[in-house]
Amino acid sequence: MKKLVFATNNKHKLAEVRAILGNQFDILSLNDIKCYEELPETANTLEGNARQKALYINQHYHYDCFADDTGLEVEALDGAPGVYSARYAALEGTGEAHDSQANMNRLLRDLQYADNRKAQFRTAICLILDNKEYLFEGIVKGQITREQRGTAGFGYDSIFMPDGYSETFAELGDDIKNKISHRAHAVQQLADFLKNQLS
Repeated sequence: MKKLVFATNNKHKLAEVRAILGNQFDILSLNDIKCYEELPETANTLEGNARQKALYINQHYHYDCFADDTGLEVEALDGAPGVYSARYAALEGTGEAHDSQANMNRLLRDLQYADNRKAQFRTAICLILDNKEYLFEGIVKGQITREQRGTAGFGYDSIFMPDGYSETFAELGDDIKNKISHRAHAVQQLADFLKNQLS
């Protein structure tokens, strides 16, 4: 079975990706390869951050690997929080980095008077395979709700309602989300590419 490192310790992301890729690949986490340092994420684009993380693992640990970066891009906020989605509240001092509740609170506050609630989740994945780089992108469009709804998922899931649905990601649950999400689209492209490479 092909070993691939997914440059993350986010157990939600890891479970999502393993579920999508199935059992054709042995997906290792950073923990599995004993990588405990903070990976660089200083680029100003999702693609740049994904590439930085993948290159770091490839160069320091010598594994084929892939890394992702995901952002929520809100039309009324000119694409914010975007690359700063995980630390949106921390930027204004109202929460720690990766504090989902504080991030959602800030976003709902920023959109308090906005009628335009259009947003999209976008995932960029950088794969390094046999010393070559490949980029994949997944997008899901939707709306930001006016209040939190649902308990499943993570991040902004309880305030994001994908187009074509009347429930948020957090209400839809993992099974449906894993079929229609931004990450699902990007990982499906990655999976199709990898299966072609192995066939």
